[in-house]
Amino acid sequence: MENDLESTHHPSRVDLPRPKSLPNAGDPGRNSGDRAGDPPGDEGAGGDVAMTIPKLRIGDVAQINPRPSRVPQLDEKVSFAGMTDLSAERGCITQSALRPFAEVCKGYTPFHAQDILVAKITPCFENCKIGEASIPTDVGYGSTEFHVIRPLPARLDRRYLLHFLRQARILKTGERRMTGSAGQRRVPASFLEALEIPLPPLEEQRRIAAILDRASSLSGSLAIAAQLEDEFNASLFEELIGDPVLNEKHFPRTRLVDLCSRPDDIKCGPFGTQLKQHEFKAAGVPLWGIKHVNKRFQFPTDEFLDTETAERLFGYSLSEGDIVMTRKGTVGNCSVYPSDFPSGIMHSDLLRIRLDKTKCLPTFAAYQLHHSPDIKRQIDLISGGAIMAGINVGPD
Repeated sequence: MENDLESTHHPSRVDLPRPKSLPNAGDPGRNSGDRAGDPPGDEGAGGDVAMTIPKLRIGDVAQINPRPSRVPQLDEKVSFAGMTDLSAERGCITQSALRPFAEVCKGYTPFHAQDILVAKITPCFENCKIGEASIPTDVGYGSTEFHVIRPLPARLDRRYLLHFLRQARILKTGERRMTGSAGQRRVPASFLEALEIPLPPLEEQRRIAAILDRASSLSGSLAIAAQLEDEFNASLFEELIGDPVLNEKHFPRTRLVDLCSRPDDIKCGPFGTQLKQHEFKAAGVPLWGIKHVNKRFQFPTDEFLDTETAERLFGYSLSEGDIVMTRKGTVGNCSVYPSDFPSGIMHSDLLRIRLDKTKCLPTFAAYQLHHSPDIKRQIDLISGGAIMAGINVGPD
């Protein structure tokens, strides 16, 4: 079974003004019962006319994991997309390969062009790996970790559905409904089937989707700018340090563990059996995950532990200056735990590096871990959770 998982930061949400006759355009899933504006011809005729938007199960207005409508010829070229080809930021497949149907007809997930693909496995679902199957052929095949949703075109607009599914509250609800063991937890198809979606008239769905498409385009431009900034920082860092492989500036090299005070200062997060979903609280000691590292702790967590559980997991604590690294998806992405944050606990998909600050500054080491091509090569060579053999250490 294919398991080419990728973890990326959660895309930015854009809150929009409420369009006419819609409870909340920035959140197409809410149906608060707000009154809509006057319909044409009713202005000043005694107040607003209430608009009731019905809610229907997605399974009633879309097919979940449908069979392909046709079977291609064995030598026919079809599109193939893995998990890494589905962009969390753009909400679509950004690249696909053409393969003979004979190569992909067994063991992969079939879908049609413009179907909605939903990553079912953690952490891809939580990181909003949900998007449109934008492929050049009418039939495609892809990761076994995709759920496929095919809206009934007379009832449900596909773009409206896509924006509905990509809401933060839908992702959080789906995360709570996951089944399976730690590291292999998945959103069941039954969750998508039973999920209720507000269903205004089709033209209104299209209007809402068009507004949100424009907002997503702006958000995507900001994400590209952030990526360019990251690439510039990497280039600048390499210019200052030099090629770490050639080491022309003769900086000393050392093992990462030798920059720590104790061997267990480099530690993976708790196993799934050590931290259960029912132990998560609405307040208390903060619990941090991949999405927070990917966003450099710039937005708060909504998961907490009580004091007793946090004390039991003290060995997995995060404190000021700790380097926190992702262990799944984009392995090696890292950030320094902020100085103004209270002590917290890390999720199982993270790794903590607690340096002796008299030997190396955490920010310097974090830049190397995040930007150095040499470090990336070392990370690429290891897949079992081990730590790279060494990093460059500049002079005092």
